[in-house]
Amino acid sequence: MKKKEDISRIYRAALSAFAEFGFKKATLDDIGERLGMTKGNLYLYAKDKRALYHDAVAHALREWQGRVLNAVQREEDPRDQFQVMALKAMEYLARDDDLRRILARDPGIFPMFTDSDPFLDINSNSVAIIEDILKKGMKRGVFRKVHLKELPRVLFMIYKMFIIGSYISPEGGLRLRMFRETLELITHGIFREDAKKSARSASPKDSTKQRH
Repeated sequence: MKKKEDISRIYRAALSAFAEFGFKKATLDDIGERLGMTKGNLYLYAKDKRALYHDAVAHALREWQGRVLNAVQREEDPRDQFQVMALKAMEYLARDDDLRRILARDPGIFPMFTDSDPFLDINSNSVAIIEDILKKGMKRGVFRKVHLKELPRVLFMIYKMFIIGSYISPEGGLRLRMFRETLELITHGIFREDAKKSARSASPKDSTKQRH
């Protein structure tokens, strides 16, 4: 087995143990049993349990991100890319039981704000994916002009809010249906275009007449 495959297998076994027992209770022996390895062999891949935990979670987050990016790249239209990105990101976590359980146990992995983000480099890449889609959409004229410095971060924060509400918060409840409604709002807005044009076409003189 190639070393890269070994690493992936080790990280997945570590995730399984941490998901089942939590970081504090899981031991390197628990992880080694899942792999048919000794605890001593695990030290060849990580200096301690904390480092293995961080690396295993990072590996899972990159897998999640990679699956979403692959789905996005199969689409041509930026509008389809945006929809696929948002929905696949939510749907993937619903299927990754280990990562979802770890996020529920350790919400600090996925904080709302970047000043305490232990995986800032990975999450910054997610923001960059959003920004790239917005750039393409504006260039092709299918998105209106937006502020690329702030909007990608705002959209990622909205996404995080749903992840926390759906999978991390003990209350739960904010599931895919509500996420779809929010996605509809983001992509289509709540103002009717014909209503906006009608309001703009009404002159101040017309408004004055109506009041009398």
